[in-house]
Formats: sequence, structure tokens, C-alpha cells
Amino acid sequence: MKAVVCQNAELEVVERPEPTPGRGQVRLEVLRCGICGSDLHARHGLDDWADLAEQAGYDRFGRSAEPVVFGHEFSGEVAEYGPGCKREVPPGAPVVALPLIRGAQGVDTVGLSVHAPGAYAEQLLAQESLMLPVPNGLAPDVAALTEPMAVGWHAVRRGEVGRKQVAIVIGCGPVGLGVILMLKAKGVRTVVASDFSAGRRALAKACGADVVVDPAEVSPFSAVDGRGHLMDIPSALELTVGTREKLGRLPVGWWHVWRLAERLGAAPKRPVIFECVGVPGVIESIIDGAPLFSRVVVVGVCVGPDRFKPAMAINKEIDLRFVVGYTPLEFRDTLHMLAEGEIDPRPLITGEVGLEGVDTAFAALGDPEKHAKILIDPRSSAAEPSRPDG
Repeated sequence: MKAVVCQNAELEVVERPEPTPGRGQVRLEVLRCGICGSDLHARHGLDDWADLAEQAGYDRFGRSAEPVVFGHEFSGEVAEYGPGCKREVPPGAPVVALPLIRGAQGVDTVGLSVHAPGAYAEQLLAQESLMLPVPNGLAPDVAALTEPMAVGWHAVRRGEVGRKQVAIVIGCGPVGLGVILMLKAKGVRTVVASDFSAGRRALAKACGADVVVDPAEVSPFSAVDGRGHLMDIPSALELTVGTREKLGRLPVGWWHVWRLAERLGAAPKRPVIFECVGVPGVIESIIDGAPLFSRVVVVGVCVGPDRFKPAMAINKEIDLRFVVGYTPLEFRDTLHMLAEGEIDPRPLITGEVGLEGVDTAFAALGDPEKHAKILIDPRSSAAEPSRPDG
């Protein structure tokens, strides 16, 4: 079979043996595979990621000198079952799967380990227990986006955003656009999207963002005024003293009213900010500019060292959360949201290529004005990214 191998930062289409499914594994014919931003970074930075993974106890991550087949966002068809499988999905049926697979040495990450080749190929192996049939005749290109949309769904859930809260998305690449789609699916009424790229701002609007700003001209944190956000320390101090004075005029103990107000959620309004850029300096800029009491959810993956002033976050009482991946339940629920039309990620799909066009697609994705998500169709001969509708 044909596959795209990355080795020493070079991408090459090669012939590889057809994979043989082991116990509990399934061989899939790949229908579509998304090119993820992590793949772009891994091409030149795989060793940095491997070092981080090893620090966390996983020493089977790919290395730049190894022939790694990327591709963890995929849809496919069941081709062959290995031993010990339940075989609940018939051969030829369309499926998606979480990009994890169990081998003799443990669980590996599909598409980021030489031990678990990914879907930049005509075929790949998946874990039967993590495989899901595609419902409602969902198209394979949309089904392949289950994985990146699940990342967005997990981030939104971890952000604990209420419908009346303001959500601010910093960075409108595929990760940020997925977060926007999921925020609107959750019913959040006001979503602010911020990106320097006009093309990505247009995609953010198409994905449902209510307010779209160019941060070179307008701060995303002041784009929605009058929502009760506290922008500086003097405002917070005045609120503290003023509230105490007002409650002191009541005929009951002020502390009773204060406790009741806390139980009813009458705290200062806090936006939820999603950092979807993943480059050094962005977290610091958010902490410096965000309203007091903001919750910041870091979704973008910054592999290199970064820095910010903890005292600024302390003075503003910023709630800082980091997220990664998703659970099997979130993956399943995302697939069904796609199949039932609750989210439509098709605006993200800006092109498709065959295996021979992967190197060109990597270069094309460097222009945010033209591309967001390029899919690979292993059966296509397209060497240049073209829109799926032609």
C-alpha cells in the first residue's frame, strides 16, 4: 500500500506492507484524513514532543529520524478484523476511531508513533473497542473531522461556559474554529472571535461567531461592553467597598445577604477565554489584557518554553486551565452531533489532496488567508489542494 512517511522533516510517498491487525485490532481502508496543525509542527519538532512525552512517562513517541506516518483525524471502512474481535460492524461499513491502539508494549498514539502508523496512507490499523460506526450516512470528509471537533468539545466542557457568559476565542485556526462551533452548539449566546487574518475572521463568522475582531484594531476583551466585566483593580476595589456599604444599610446582617448572593451566583461577571494559538507570549498577553476573574482555557499547544507574570494573574484572580484531547464519550457525542447536523464544520474544509499532494498541502497551510483544513483522500490523484466541491 502507499503511505506518506515523514523522516528527518522530509515527506515522501512510499510503498509499505499492508498492515495485519493483531488481537482486538481492525484494518481500515482510509477514506479521508485531516492534516492537523500538530502534524505541521511535528514535521520539524517531533523530537521536542518526544522529549516532553518521555518526561511524562511515554517513551514510544515518534522521533525525527524514524519513518513516521502522520494522520490521527480519519474516517474509513472496515476491511479486516484481527483475532479476538467482536465484529459488530460489518466489513465495508464506514467508521471513525479514536487514534489510540493497543499493542504488545502498551497503548500507542496513532499517527505520532512509529509503532502506530497513521492515516496518511491507504490503510491503517485501529482499535476495535475505540471504533464507532458512522451514523446517518454522514459524508466521509465530515466524519473525518470528528477528532478535531472532539478537541473543541472537550475544551468547551472544561471551560464550563454558561449560556449567558461571554466566550472569547483567541486564534481562529482549525482549533479555534472548532471551539466556536462547539460553543454555539452548547447554546452560548455571545462568542467573540479574534484573529489577525481576515480569511480566518471570515471563517469564524461562518462558524457562528457573534462578534469578530481584528486584535490589531480592537481588543477582544473590550469588544462587548456593558456585560459587567471588571477591567481593572480600582473597579474591583470600589465594587468591594460599595457592595459592603450598600448591604450595611439593610435591616439584616450584611453577611447573610452576601452568602445568599453567592449561592445565587451573584458574583462579578467572568468571561471564558479560549487560547487557541499555541505560540509563546499569547498566554501572557491574555492575562495582561483579560478582565478580572476571567477563566482562561489553554487549548493551543505551545511546545517551546513560555513565560508570564504570576503576580498579574494573581492580582486579577485569573482561573487558568490547560486541556488536551477528549474522552471516548466526548468523541462519540461529537460524532453524533455531526451526524445530526448540530454542528457543521464544512466551512473549515478548504481543500483536498491525494497522497502525492501532502507535501504541497503542508506548504499551502502556511497561508491562513487561503486554507484552514486540508483533507487527504488516498484514492485521489490531486497533487494540489482543491476544494472538495471542485
